Amino acid sequence: MKLYYAPGACSLSPHIALLEAGLPFTAVSVNLKTHHLADGGDFHAVNDKGSVPVLELDDGSRLTEGPAIVQYIADQAPDKQLAPANGTMARYRLQEWLNFITSELHKGFSPLFTAAMPEEAKALHRAKLGERFGWVDGQLSGKSFLTGETFTVADGYLFVVARWGKGVGVDLAPYKNVEAFMQRVAARPAVQAAMKAEGLLK
Repeated sequence: MKLYYAPGACSLSPHIALLEAGLPFTAVSVNLKTHHLADGGDFHAVNDKGSVPVLELDDGSRLTEGPAIVQYIADQAPDKQLAPANGTMARYRLQEWLNFITSELHKGFSPLFTAAMPEEAKALHRAKLGERFGWVDGQLSGKSFLTGETFTVADGYLFVVARWGKGVGVDLAPYKNVEAFMQRVAARPAVQAAMKAEGLLK
């Protein structure tokens, strides 16, 4: 398999999932400003949406959109328990989290990365993200991870998105459960390995 990624972007989530699952893959870096690959190729030929992540499977077919990709990865290594079995209520709970993270948190950060966005608008988005992280903080009370005591692909995704806060003025310090969660996930060997591979850790 091939994972097309941009360092520190949401594609870090499937990068973590692949390492947690122990699946063989090649990581291919994408420059999202130029949409070029390291070899000079046009990334739009890989994904005409122009966005990462993209997971290219062994048969050459390609899967896009992070929440779909991480569930595919988890299902290739069921013994790692990165996602509950399909068709169970626990799986729907995982999908509930993935949908919340992608729509309420991930997309909530997008305006903060937009240079042309007025500061007044950014302040509103920061406030909304603060409300959302406050809710997540309550959900993490008494739990190590989002769905209990087992790390899942939803935890990897939350970790990646929450990391963005520091760079765009979203302070997570008031959310003690979120802060503890971030430290817990950051210490995982697969997370460390993914971040080192993307140049995010020295």
